[in-house]
Amino acid sequence: MSEKQAQEKTQTNSQVQTNTQASTQSEPVNPTPDAQNQFTQNRRRPHHGPMRGPVEKPKDFWGTLKKLVKFMSRYKAMLILVFLFAIASTLFVIVGPRVLSQATTDMFEGIVAKVQGTGGIDYNAIAHTLQITLVLYVASAMCSFGQFWIMSSVSQRTCYEMRKQIDQKINRMPMGYFESHSTGDVLSHITNDVDTLGQSLNQGVTQLITSLVTIVGVLVMMFSISWVLALITFIVLPVSAALLSVVVKHSQGYFKQQQDQLGAIDGQVEQTFAGHTEVKAFCQEDRVINEFSQTNDKLFESAWKSQFISGLMMPIMNLISNLAYIVVAVVGSLLAVRGQMTVGDIQAFIQYVRYFTQPIQQLTQVANVLQMMAAAAERVFEFLDQPEVKELPAKASAKNIQGNVKFDHVSFGYTKGTTIIHDFSAEAKEGQTVAIVGPTGAGKTTLVKLLMRFYDVDSGAIYLDGADIRDYKRSDLRSAIAMVLQDTWLFHGTIRENIRYGNLNATDEEVEEAAKEAHAHHFISAQPDGYDCVVDENADNISQGERQLITIARAILANRQMLILDEATSSVDTRTEQLIQNAMDALMKGRTSFVIAHRLSTIKNADLILCIDHGDIVEQGTHEELLKRGGFYAKLYNSQFVHAQ
Repeated sequence: MSEKQAQEKTQTNSQVQTNTQASTQSEPVNPTPDAQNQFTQNRRRPHHGPMRGPVEKPKDFWGTLKKLVKFMSRYKAMLILVFLFAIASTLFVIVGPRVLSQATTDMFEGIVAKVQGTGGIDYNAIAHTLQITLVLYVASAMCSFGQFWIMSSVSQRTCYEMRKQIDQKINRMPMGYFESHSTGDVLSHITNDVDTLGQSLNQGVTQLITSLVTIVGVLVMMFSISWVLALITFIVLPVSAALLSVVVKHSQGYFKQQQDQLGAIDGQVEQTFAGHTEVKAFCQEDRVINEFSQTNDKLFESAWKSQFISGLMMPIMNLISNLAYIVVAVVGSLLAVRGQMTVGDIQAFIQYVRYFTQPIQQLTQVANVLQMMAAAAERVFEFLDQPEVKELPAKASAKNIQGNVKFDHVSFGYTKGTTIIHDFSAEAKEGQTVAIVGPTGAGKTTLVKLLMRFYDVDSGAIYLDGADIRDYKRSDLRSAIAMVLQDTWLFHGTIRENIRYGNLNATDEEVEEAAKEAHAHHFISAQPDGYDCVVDENADNISQGERQLITIARAILANRQMLILDEATSSVDTRTEQLIQNAMDALMKGRTSFVIAHRLSTIKNADLILCIDHGDIVEQGTHEELLKRGGFYAKLYNSQFVHAQ
């Protein structure tokens, strides 16, 4: 690969690197150019590439629902109560019109008798019937209240548990996943997908139960009143079912596409805000706006299609319902004239027709809600089912690590068939400072990633104090290594909290002492609130060099047995660089240190310099030895000063 190509790929990936760090706070490692090159094409697609063109359906609708039911099995008792309350509430409502029909019949017969002079209205009987009806409706309302109260609790607890599992899942996933997926898409699982799932659960489950019970109960009541009218009304079912299947078939894919594109637009917006300065600096506003407009248009298209198609059912079902009213009124009147039905029965049956068509309309809405729920749940479960980093039982203890590191014929590639590190062998003894130099994309930071076990080697082995690093528990291995990266990472909080991140048990005095050793105390004290100054989300209220000093203070406070410095002084001025270098020399004393350097003047005192090119060691030795050879290192070193001569 040419130097120009490597630089272009590095520029492409630097933006995504920021996003990856934000979503993997437990592993704030910088994706290296050679690592990122393997994923550039895939990584850019969620942000800027074409969305999934054809309309998609959930891969496994019923399988997803089955997974969701299993996930919610921990709330089995609460769900049973929801079912019982929903059934009871519905039954009370269904019985109401049948009871109320007796009052209508008593009123009608009383008026007729009064007109004919043969009797009058029995108000006591009517009052008794109304009292029973009132009790039924009050009981229905109370059951409905209990149903929605419990279901709201279940849905929110489900969302809480899903967010918790997603957050824990992020820390168990390999770095490669985050280098091939946009940060916005990952965040969308926690925000859009989980919120959609919670709302759909709250609305869909109770409405589904109520609608099904209502349909069955109303059919029973209608047949008990008049089987003729019931059969006429029953014709509505196949018509409604046919329309429902058509709507579901066409709207299902659009809901899934809508959720996918919400994740895409989140990623694009997040990236634009994270790189707002770069967008302005390179005058890319029009390009960003154009890309956002294209993604937004696709989201708009899938959203309005899903809503429009699902909304067609309401007017269609209203038309069918009104036709049913007309038929029932005409036929019922004829039956009443013949004495086969009472007026109260007609009144009750018309109410039941409304109760019968209403749940069918609700089922159409429930079907759409279930599609949204399935689409969101499918994305969540797909994320939760992603392969995790395999953690085997530890065979070696990391308590007393000395720092003897040996790379033994290591080979590695981020993708199969593409090898980045070729048969790499090197050794660093306890307390030595090992500098790693080479052109961009040579594999320098990849070696560090392998040492930290962000990735495992394809062949060969890396030994630490004689034990394969794969025999250590990852967390124990990393707890023995402090890192200072070229691209700083600070979280929203005070400067004191950011430094203390290296050792959460450190006192305020220890934090300040670490800052003094990193030569950061002076500028921190000059801040309005000193160490309690709050660093904003992007750390824009302090300079890049000051951010670097804070991360160096963090590493000093961590006081680990081994150090990894990835061009730690690249963002500071020459005078501050010398001060930091002195602090680093003191910090590295007695500790095994790996220094990735582009400024070769900073590694003159290294015990061993490894010159890497295309994943292989081309030279190794001390600064003086390599200069005398006049080879690869000498050319790199002299090229940095050619313009100064």
